Amino acid sequence: MVERFFRARGDMRFAFIAKHRHIWPVSWLCEALEVSRSGFHAWRGRPTSTREIHDAKLVMAIETSFKTSDRTYGARRVWRDVLEEGLACGLHRTLRLMRCNAFRARPRRRGKPKDDGERSIIADIEPVNATGSREPARLDRDFQADRPNQKWLTDFTYIWTAEGWLYVAVVLDLFSRRAVGWSMKADRDASLVM
Repeated sequence: MVERFFRARGDMRFAFIAKHRHIWPVSWLCEALEVSRSGFHAWRGRPTSTREIHDAKLVMAIETSFKTSDRTYGARRVWRDVLEEGLACGLHRTLRLMRCNAFRARPRRRGKPKDDGERSIIADIEPVNATGSREPARLDRDFQADRPNQKWLTDFTYIWTAEGWLYVAVVLDLFSRRAVGWSMKADRDASLVM
Protein backbone atom coordinates (compact mmCIF):
# COMPACT_ATOMS: atom_id res chain seq x y z
CA MET A 1 0.00 0.00 0.00
CA VAL A 2 2.83 2.41 0.81
CA GLU A 3 4.51 1.75 -2.53
CA ARG A 4 1.25 2.39 -4.36
CA PHE A 5 0.89 5.71 -2.54
CA PHE A 6 4.43 6.73 -3.43
CA ARG A 7 3.69 5.99 -7.08
CA ALA A 8 0.66 8.28 -6.92
CA ARG A 9 0.38 11.38 -9.08
CA GLY A 10 1.87 14.59 -7.76
CA ASP A 11 -1.59 16.05 -7.11
CA MET A 12 -2.40 13.24 -4.69
CA ARG A 13 0.90 13.68 -2.87
CA PHE A 14 0.42 17.43 -2.63
CA ALA A 15 -3.14 17.00 -1.33
CA PHE A 16 -1.81 14.63 1.36
CA ILE A 17 0.81 17.20 2.37
CA ALA A 18 -1.80 19.98 2.52
CA LYS A 19 -4.05 17.84 4.70
CA HIS A 20 -1.30 16.85 7.17
CA ARG A 21 0.87 19.97 7.23
CA HIS A 22 -0.46 21.04 10.64
CA ILE A 23 0.81 17.74 12.12
CA TRP A 24 4.28 17.48 10.53
CA PRO A 25 6.54 20.06 8.91
CA VAL A 26 6.09 20.48 5.16
CA SER A 27 9.79 19.80 4.57
CA TRP A 28 9.51 16.37 6.24
CA LEU A 29 6.40 15.46 4.28
CA CYS A 30 7.94 16.57 0.99
CA GLU A 31 11.06 14.53 1.69
CA ALA A 32 9.06 11.43 2.66
CA LEU A 33 6.85 11.65 -0.44
CA GLU A 34 9.77 12.52 -2.72
CA VAL A 35 8.44 15.86 -3.98
CA SER A 36 10.01 19.29 -3.83
CA ARG A 37 8.82 21.99 -1.44
CA SER A 38 8.73 24.51 -4.28
CA GLY A 39 6.50 22.14 -6.27
CA PHE A 40 4.11 21.86 -3.31
CA HIS A 41 3.90 25.64 -2.86
CA ALA A 42 3.43 26.13 -6.62
CA TRP A 43 0.59 23.56 -6.51
CA ARG A 44 -1.10 25.47 -3.65
CA GLY A 45 -1.01 28.74 -5.60
CA ARG A 46 -2.24 27.20 -8.84
CA PRO A 47 -5.83 28.17 -9.79
CA THR A 48 -8.44 25.47 -10.30
CA SER A 49 -8.36 24.26 -13.89
CA THR A 50 -11.41 24.36 -16.14
CA ARG A 51 -11.27 20.56 -16.38
CA GLU A 52 -11.55 20.23 -12.59
CA ILE A 53 -14.48 22.67 -12.55
CA HIS A 54 -16.21 20.74 -15.36
CA ASP A 55 -15.47 17.43 -13.58
CA ALA A 56 -17.14 18.78 -10.43
CA LYS A 57 -20.29 19.64 -12.43
CA LEU A 58 -20.22 16.22 -14.06
CA VAL A 59 -19.85 14.46 -10.70
CA MET A 60 -22.95 16.27 -9.40
CA ALA A 61 -24.94 15.21 -12.49
CA ILE A 62 -23.58 11.66 -12.27
CA GLU A 63 -24.49 11.41 -8.59
CA THR A 64 -28.03 12.67 -9.28
CA SER A 65 -28.57 10.15 -12.07
CA PHE A 66 -26.99 7.32 -10.09
CA LYS A 67 -29.05 7.91 -6.95
CA THR A 68 -32.26 8.47 -8.93
CA SER A 69 -31.81 5.01 -10.44
CA ASP A 70 -31.53 3.55 -6.93
CA ARG A 71 -27.86 2.81 -7.62
CA THR A 72 -28.64 0.38 -10.45
CA TYR A 73 -27.42 2.38 -13.46
CA GLY A 74 -23.97 1.65 -14.80
CA ALA A 75 -21.67 4.06 -16.60
CA ARG A 76 -23.44 3.79 -19.97
CA ARG A 77 -26.91 4.70 -18.66
CA VAL A 78 -25.54 7.44 -16.40
CA TRP A 79 -23.60 8.82 -19.37
CA ARG A 80 -26.84 9.03 -21.40
CA ASP A 81 -28.56 10.88 -18.54
CA VAL A 82 -25.66 13.33 -18.30
CA LEU A 83 -25.85 13.99 -22.05
CA GLU A 84 -29.61 14.60 -21.76
CA GLU A 85 -28.88 17.25 -19.11
CA GLY A 86 -26.78 19.08 -21.69
CA LEU A 87 -23.33 18.41 -20.24
CA ALA A 88 -20.71 17.34 -22.77
CA CYS A 89 -18.59 14.35 -21.81
CA GLY A 90 -17.54 10.97 -23.11
CA LEU A 91 -18.38 7.52 -21.84
CA HIS A 92 -14.86 6.84 -20.57
CA ARG A 93 -14.79 10.10 -18.65
CA THR A 94 -18.09 9.19 -17.00
CA LEU A 95 -16.68 5.77 -16.16
CA ARG A 96 -13.52 7.32 -14.66
CA LEU A 97 -15.49 9.78 -12.54
CA MET A 98 -17.82 7.02 -11.32
CA ARG A 99 -14.83 4.92 -10.28
CA CYS A 100 -13.08 7.84 -8.57
CA ASN A 101 -16.23 8.63 -6.56
CA ALA A 102 -17.06 4.98 -5.75
CA PHE A 103 -20.34 4.89 -7.69
CA ARG A 104 -20.69 1.18 -8.40
CA ALA A 105 -23.95 -0.18 -9.74
CA ARG A 106 -25.77 -2.95 -7.90
CA PRO A 107 -27.18 -5.48 -10.33
CA ARG A 108 -30.82 -6.37 -9.98
CA ARG A 109 -31.63 -9.90 -8.94
CA ARG A 110 -32.63 -12.15 -11.78
CA GLY A 111 -33.71 -15.73 -11.99
CA LYS A 112 -35.77 -18.01 -9.83
CA PRO A 113 -35.60 -18.18 -6.06
CA LYS A 114 -33.25 -20.82 -4.69
CA ASP A 115 -35.93 -22.74 -2.81
CA ASP A 116 -39.17 -24.31 -3.97
CA GLY A 117 -41.33 -22.31 -1.58
CA GLU A 118 -41.53 -24.89 1.19
CA ARG A 119 -40.51 -23.70 4.61
CA SER A 120 -39.06 -25.94 7.25
CA ILE A 121 -40.83 -25.90 10.60
CA ILE A 122 -38.40 -24.90 13.30
CA ALA A 123 -40.64 -25.30 16.33
CA ASP A 124 -44.14 -26.71 16.44
CA ILE A 125 -44.56 -26.55 20.19
CA GLU A 126 -47.84 -25.33 21.59
CA PRO A 127 -47.58 -24.46 25.28
CA VAL A 128 -50.19 -25.67 27.76
CA ASN A 129 -51.99 -22.84 29.54
CA ALA A 130 -53.37 -22.83 33.12
CA THR A 131 -56.59 -24.61 32.12
CA GLY A 132 -54.68 -27.47 30.50
CA SER A 133 -55.63 -26.65 26.91
CA ARG A 134 -53.07 -25.98 24.21
CA GLU A 135 -52.70 -22.53 22.68
CA PRO A 136 -50.77 -21.36 19.62
CA ALA A 137 -47.12 -20.49 20.20
CA ARG A 138 -47.38 -16.87 19.06
CA LEU A 139 -46.61 -13.59 20.73
CA ASP A 140 -49.43 -11.69 18.99
CA ARG A 141 -47.31 -8.51 19.14
CA ASP A 142 -47.11 -8.73 22.96
CA PHE A 143 -43.42 -8.14 23.60
CA GLN A 144 -43.68 -7.75 27.39
CA ALA A 145 -42.57 -10.53 29.75
CA ASP A 146 -43.24 -10.74 33.50
CA ARG A 147 -40.35 -13.05 34.39
CA PRO A 148 -37.12 -14.35 32.82
CA ASN A 149 -37.32 -17.17 30.25
CA GLN A 150 -41.05 -16.65 29.75
CA LYS A 151 -40.78 -15.43 26.15
CA TRP A 152 -37.90 -15.81 23.76
CA LEU A 153 -37.56 -14.10 20.42
CA THR A 154 -35.22 -14.98 17.57
CA ASP A 155 -34.01 -13.17 14.51
CA PHE A 156 -31.18 -13.48 12.05
CA THR A 157 -29.18 -11.15 9.88
CA TYR A 158 -26.47 -11.51 7.29
CA ILE A 159 -23.06 -9.88 7.00
CA TRP A 160 -20.82 -9.69 3.94
CA THR A 161 -17.30 -10.94 4.64
CA ALA A 162 -14.27 -11.64 2.49
CA GLU A 163 -15.36 -15.29 2.22
CA GLY A 164 -18.99 -14.49 1.30
CA TRP A 165 -22.21 -14.07 3.25
CA LEU A 166 -22.23 -15.02 6.93
CA TYR A 167 -25.59 -15.55 8.64
CA VAL A 168 -25.99 -14.76 12.35
CA ALA A 169 -28.98 -15.86 14.43
CA VAL A 170 -29.67 -14.50 17.94
CA VAL A 171 -32.15 -15.65 20.60
CA LEU A 172 -33.30 -12.87 22.97
CA ASP A 173 -35.06 -13.10 26.32
CA LEU A 174 -37.87 -10.53 26.22
CA PHE A 175 -37.75 -9.93 29.98
CA SER A 176 -34.07 -8.97 30.28
CA ARG A 177 -33.61 -7.97 26.60
CA ARG A 178 -30.35 -9.90 26.58
CA ALA A 179 -29.04 -12.49 24.17
CA VAL A 180 -29.66 -16.02 25.42
CA GLY A 181 -27.69 -17.57 22.58
CA TRP A 182 -26.45 -17.06 19.07
CA SER A 183 -25.02 -19.00 16.15
CA MET A 184 -23.22 -18.26 12.89
CA LYS A 185 -23.16 -20.24 9.66
CA ALA A 186 -22.31 -19.76 6.03
CA ASP A 187 -25.64 -21.38 5.05
CA ARG A 188 -29.10 -20.05 5.81
CA ASP A 189 -31.16 -23.03 6.87
CA ALA A 190 -33.24 -24.21 9.82
CA SER A 191 -30.20 -25.52 11.71
CA LEU A 192 -29.00 -21.92 12.04
CA VAL A 193 -31.65 -21.08 14.66
CA MET A 194 -31.98 -24.49 16.32
